[in-house]
Amino acid sequence: MTISKNEPAVGGVQSFKLPDVGEGLVEAELLTWYVKPGDEVEVNQMICEIETAKAVVELPSPYAGKVHELLVEEGQTVDVGTVIITVDDGTGGTASASSTGAAEETEEREKPLVGYGEKAGSTQRRPRRRPAPSAPVSPPVPRPAEPAPANTPAVGETVPGPAPSSGRPLAKPPVRKLAKDLGVDLGSVTPTGEGGVITREDVRAAAEAAQAPAAPEKAAPQVTVDRAARERRVPVKGVRKHTAAAMVGSAFTAPHVTEFLQVDVTGTMRAVARLRERPDFADVRVSPLLLVAKALLMAIRRHPEINASWDEDNQEIVIKDYVNLGIAAATERGLVVPNIKDADAKTLPELAADLKKLTETARAGKTSPADMSGGTITITNVGVFGVDAGTPIINPGEAAILAFGQIRDMPWVHEGELAVRKVTTLSLSFDHRLVDGELGSKVLRDIGTALEDPELTALAWG
Repeated sequence: MTISKNEPAVGGVQSFKLPDVGEGLVEAELLTWYVKPGDEVEVNQMICEIETAKAVVELPSPYAGKVHELLVEEGQTVDVGTVIITVDDGTGGTASASSTGAAEETEEREKPLVGYGEKAGSTQRRPRRRPAPSAPVSPPVPRPAEPAPANTPAVGETVPGPAPSSGRPLAKPPVRKLAKDLGVDLGSVTPTGEGGVITREDVRAAAEAAQAPAAPEKAAPQVTVDRAARERRVPVKGVRKHTAAAMVGSAFTAPHVTEFLQVDVTGTMRAVARLRERPDFADVRVSPLLLVAKALLMAIRRHPEINASWDEDNQEIVIKDYVNLGIAAATERGLVVPNIKDADAKTLPELAADLKKLTETARAGKTSPADMSGGTITITNVGVFGVDAGTPIINPGEAAILAFGQIRDMPWVHEGELAVRKVTTLSLSFDHRLVDGELGSKVLRDIGTALEDPELTALAWG
């Protein structure tokens, strides 16, 4: 994607704000920087990777020049509109205060890099300005009548000093975030950094001291169980956070009804084997999911009311004359539902190719927000996890979702005799505001019929 310059190019150091790369996103987590201070970058060169509530996206640079500062640390979540990087375009001048959004303190000292410790080639903190004395100033003479406190250090001894009493404790943003995560009050931390700055080690030491068990009053040993040491906490953010919110909203907004149907798919499995031998399917993966998708598309053609959405504002049912077929995919970052645009207009080889591309992109974590927007109906393949059936939750904004269970050898009455057949279970959840029991049952029945005899239904229904 190409991001246009979000600030006027006035020359010198240019500021790049985090853009909204989706539909009304408000924040994103910066996963990886591809550049560092001092690197030369070109326009539209990828400089970082971010995770939004919908997908992982790479951001290109809107400026050419030398990277001046990285203002956001990897793993940090920032709001849209926050300056994340500055680039020196080599034309002279400085970034305007309005573009950086930072406090105007650069006249006193240069803004340090975000992160702990000094890096090679990084900007150094300028010393504070002090008025030059007109004449040598003698040190104050101590009063002999007032003895020094017991804890006063000897002359020439250096000890860590606390943060100045006026104002907030001195610490860089990542250190403040670490203190917040560990529940440490920076005001109680003794700084050891130069100029009274609190470091990461100071915060960790304070956290360890707070967690250290108090000395027992009695000599008798006590056995305690540290539950925190045996628990792991995973932050809910990005794709996983969006999915959780969407599923809760769907479950408590749309009245769900789920119907189940066991189907003999022996004919489907034979059709899959024959399709794999055809030259026009040589470069794609033919799986039972492909024929399940085709069966759903044929059922939608016969019952278009299932491919709809609910308009709450106007109290209307919106029937879609196109099918953007969503395929639920489990990834390391959570569940995503990219969709195949206009799936109803594609041939079977085209549908197979799109399914392959969609799956590979999702597994690589590169699904874009555009690929996940505009879906009209969804399939979730729970069979790949060895599950027979379930009650899937409808993707928000859609009317139905089809769950496809595992295919197993089961005893089945076929042509009047007991035989071992390939059997699966289909589960169809639908929004009862849009879809009544009759419509839902007809759709599920037609999907089952198409999978029992895919060749005959293809000829009869087209």
